[in-house]
Amino acid sequence: MKIHIKQGYVVDPANDIKSITDVYITDGQIVSIGSLPEGFCADKTIDATNKIVCPGFIDINTSLREPGLEHKATIASESKAAASAGFTTVCCSPNTIPVLDSTAVAQLIIDKASDAGYVKILPLGALTVGLNGEALSEMHALKQTGCIAMSQAPSSNINARTLRLAMQYAASFDLLVVLKPEDAGIKGEGLVHEGVTSSRLGLTGIPVSAETVAIAQAVALAEETKCRVHLTGISTSKGVAALARAQFEGVPISADTYAYQLQLTELDVGTFDANFHVSPPLRTAKSRDALIAGVASGVVQVSSGHNPHDLESKLAPFTSTEPGVSSLETTLSSMINLVKGELLDWRQMVTALATGPAKTLGLDEGHLSVGARADVTIFDPDATWVVNDEQWQSSGSNTPFWGQTMTGQVTHTFVNGRLVFER
Repeated sequence: MKIHIKQGYVVDPANDIKSITDVYITDGQIVSIGSLPEGFCADKTIDATNKIVCPGFIDINTSLREPGLEHKATIASESKAAASAGFTTVCCSPNTIPVLDSTAVAQLIIDKASDAGYVKILPLGALTVGLNGEALSEMHALKQTGCIAMSQAPSSNINARTLRLAMQYAASFDLLVVLKPEDAGIKGEGLVHEGVTSSRLGLTGIPVSAETVAIAQAVALAEETKCRVHLTGISTSKGVAALARAQFEGVPISADTYAYQLQLTELDVGTFDANFHVSPPLRTAKSRDALIAGVASGVVQVSSGHNPHDLESKLAPFTSTEPGVSSLETTLSSMINLVKGELLDWRQMVTALATGPAKTLGLDEGHLSVGARADVTIFDPDATWVVNDEQWQSSGSNTPFWGQTMTGQVTHTFVNGRLVFER
């Protein structure tokens, strides 16, 4: 099939393209940017006037819930939500039931994703058996099955010695290790950021040191083992500074923050609304601003931190609810708000959502090079929509943005040149 995407504002950081031009796709590949290929006759033409055309977004941290937690969400429902949000590749977190620590579970997820037929789903194999932080998983077998990386997230219950051994093992197979930068001992029973909101609401706080201590450990072990490490969900200004310093010194470490962390702060928790119960917690305005600056400089990437829940998981008292936000579908709008506020530009946004994650994962994605697979997202940066049942695709409605009007909406998503979503 031949597709002509006409007169969109093409943003491709990898090829330094920022201009109004045309994109031509043939049989799932990009065959030209700008000039009409010889003999090209489009089967489908998309008018992208006043829209942004960019590489498909890549999410390093997505909880799909299946297998085992289908009452919260399924691979089919969340991959459809991902496609509607402009994501073409998502990494599936290993916290399934059973845990994604065996080739059988990995293959099940791959098969389910293929049956769903929306986006590319890359499993993150569990770093330790059962995510219990003790015995190492069969990393090589998981890699051969199709796991793109190994992860202990969202758990952080692994001691330094076991983590060092795991990173040595992963490094021997050139495997990326994805960690949640949180010291479980320091966090304790904490629920929100240790600050004014925790004091006002009488909730146990999570200090900044819970993150900075974990980052320091990860940096030291990455430097020593030469293992590639990615920290998912950093949330503090000190964390950004430590990461920037480590990258400057050549340590093989990267990180992302969740898009909603770039919009919200601890003050938004306000009451005991469980939709603001997230992990890591919402931090201070200073930390939010440092995260935005980190994204602008390329030090920090952006993921959704998508954690869909059923209604019952958020209906209990705040202290008994499960943390997490259903956030795939609000990620783009959160980022567009920063562009419209002149805190980011389109190039920085696309780098954070596509080009950067592709590089971290070692994928030949995140760009619109001629000959590349056509993973393409088209969105209207000025379209408005309301977060409600009519617009929402995910099975989880646990979002602090419910009922709000958002700016920016995906109109088309292509995966390998196949149109998987059209509004």
